Amino acid sequence: MLLEDRVAFVTGGGSGIGRAGALALAAEGALVVVTDRDPDRARAVAEEIARTGGQAEARALDVSDAAALTAEIASGAARHGRLDILHSHAGIQIPGRLEEVSPEQMDASWTLNVRSHFVAARAAMPVMKAQGKGSIIITSSNSGVQYDREMIAYATTKHAVIAMTRQKAVDYARHNVRCNALCPGFVDTPFNDGFESQMGGRRALEDYVARAIPMGRWGTPEEIAQGIVFLASDRSAFMTGHALVIDGAECL
Repeated sequence: MLLEDRVAFVTGGGSGIGRAGALALAAEGALVVVTDRDPDRARAVAEEIARTGGQAEARALDVSDAAALTAEIASGAARHGRLDILHSHAGIQIPGRLEEVSPEQMDASWTLNVRSHFVAARAAMPVMKAQGKGSIIITSSNSGVQYDREMIAYATTKHAVIAMTRQKAVDYARHNVRCNALCPGFVDTPFNDGFESQMGGRRALEDYVARAIPMGRWGTPEEIAQGIVFLASDRSAFMTGHALVIDGAECL
């Protein structure tokens, strides 16, 4: 297995891409600390992993609480003796143009989509440096490599995530800690509610997906999860500072 004897910490792991990534990491042998703001969702994913013979534990975590996030990563590493993989995934999608997004909404976007990833990586880095190895995966979006109409808060923060990830990559490459950004396109999860509302309903969103994505379909959480496993594993051992776009060529 690609990730045998490794420990992974996943935020936003209770549903959607976060859940699929946690399952895929565990299937490759990692012990996965599944965190989510909803403890029942985190527990359900950990139990699902256990039923298939994997190793996992569930923790309730609000990533907007920097002290709690730092403490959970530190305690997870202490409990298991190491931390090999951080997938900092939790985020928020607030639609709207400049005049439609309040400063408070922009602050909320920044807190979840940028600051929480900064805090998580900052907590994980000392452990990974001491080990001499680690993989930090930050979820951005294909919105981080293009510009979505009427999505100023989302596009701004997702571009910032990629810049931050690349800066960490060059700063810590000599410590053998790799930092890469995961950039999914449209995946059919509740996270798309903002786009759906902005576009005028489910039918309009489905029409957009069929028309705007060259492959003509949604991606699946499981397809994105394979990208997470790749970035977590030694198969990407010489890759750092990369924005891995998985979007059916929508951004081209």
